[in-house]
Amino acid sequence: MTIEVGKPAPDFVLNDQHDKPRSLKEFRGKDVIIYFYPKDNTLGCTRQACSFRNIWEEIIATGAVVIGVSPDNPKSHTQFIDKHELPFDLLCDPDMSMMSKYGAYGEKMLYGVKRLGVIRSTVWIGPDGNVVKHWKKVKVNVKSDHPEHVLKALAGK
Repeated sequence: MTIEVGKPAPDFVLNDQHDKPRSLKEFRGKDVIIYFYPKDNTLGCTRQACSFRNIWEEIIATGAVVIGVSPDNPKSHTQFIDKHELPFDLLCDPDMSMMSKYGAYGEKMLYGVKRLGVIRSTVWIGPDGNVVKHWKKVKVNVKSDHPEHVLKALAGK
């Protein structure tokens, strides 16, 4: 299953870093940026999170919220947030059910080998609950400028 631009985003209920259930419905009326990543405190995932952190003020100035999603548990998320001073919530998807609905879990190539895993991607959901944009297979490099592309898209809405 994958999501489609212009169609309603699948709702979800996942626990955040405080073990509090969160759902897409609570963000109705706002632009929501959801980024998917494999694991807290790994090099690429830390770059990705810190890149969103570094422009977070600019993103929220557009009226959007940022949410990260990985299979990690609340304790891991709390440590990751504290260590890197992340100003946004991280949600736990241990069975990858939400990620599967959003096209962020499936077959991918890792070091030349096909395997199942988290597909690093970002989804922009508009205030009406519909998917505005889907960045598939996001690459994280030393510069990690993907969040700037997200900000540019938000600013141009």
